[in-house]
Amino acid sequence: MRKKEESGIKKNGKQGRTVNGGAFERKVMIAGLGRALAGKEIHFADQTRYRLLPGQSLLDLAVEAAGQALENAGMKIEDMDCIVCAMATPLQAIPCNAALVHERMAKGLQIPAIDINTTCTSFLSAVDIFSCLVDSGRFRRVLVLSGDTASAALNPRQQESFELFSDGAAACVLAGSEDGASAVLYSRQETWSEGAHDTEIRGGGGLQPVFALNEENREDYYFDMKGHQILKLCAKRLPDFVERCLKEACVSREEIRMVVPHQASRALGVIMPRLGFSKGKYIDRVEQYGNMVSASVPFALCEAVEIGRVKRGDLILLIGTAAGLTVNFLLMRF
Repeated sequence: MRKKEESGIKKNGKQGRTVNGGAFERKVMIAGLGRALAGKEIHFADQTRYRLLPGQSLLDLAVEAAGQALENAGMKIEDMDCIVCAMATPLQAIPCNAALVHERMAKGLQIPAIDINTTCTSFLSAVDIFSCLVDSGRFRRVLVLSGDTASAALNPRQQESFELFSDGAAACVLAGSEDGASAVLYSRQETWSEGAHDTEIRGGGGLQPVFALNEENREDYYFDMKGHQILKLCAKRLPDFVERCLKEACVSREEIRMVVPHQASRALGVIMPRLGFSKGKYIDRVEQYGNMVSASVPFALCEAVEIGRVKRGDLILLIGTAAGLTVNFLLMRF
């Protein structure tokens, strides 16, 4: 924190409260992380991507990542008070993804299972919401799983998106931080719906059911991304969003140890400096993994912890954009 406002959040009476839509300090920690990649490695020039093998599923990847997160937290599934799937890809139309994870990992246990979907920033939304519930005492420990298999809906004729995505999963255990050494310090989420149709899959839902698929509308059932329009909207609105968040959180860029952004595309190297974060200050693994949708942020965070780029007590920023267009900013003391 800036020295003159070192306890600014608490001093202003904002601990656990919201001001202008921004939520403030919660004594919650990420107790353990895990990650999993699809088994087929493919290459597009210098870019490496991962896609599901025959017989492999998103459920398999999510459960693998969750098992690692529990092990790294020194906990078991029986210790969890809630299972949250923060994903964009539905395993099936119903029930929710979390119920199917529950069946695989916690069958017979009376643990609630809940889905959250803000597409690419689903993990950030889940940590934001459930850190409040852990801090309030509603839950003690929450297992959050993120993962997507975007390859199933990619259009081979859209080269930009077809070569961008990987299939993968990541998970974390959220738990109370009694001494407050770890905490979610500030968070904000906004949706700019003028970009609602810049990233979409029009078919397969209530507006255009799956059984309405035919040769004339087949393109509507593929992932459709208007990359140039997304970049224009982000360039116009994202810098101001970041400035407002930093100001409300009373934090300077220099105080942030590491930024973990959504690995949206190769444009990350252009966007992050425009937001005031120089190379080396943020994690960029697009070349190695591409965009894993909801798993991008937790996967990158997990890897950063494993190799020592993020350590306990570091001030870190999780940030990303998603279809909608939704944007998330979450500052935490890891």
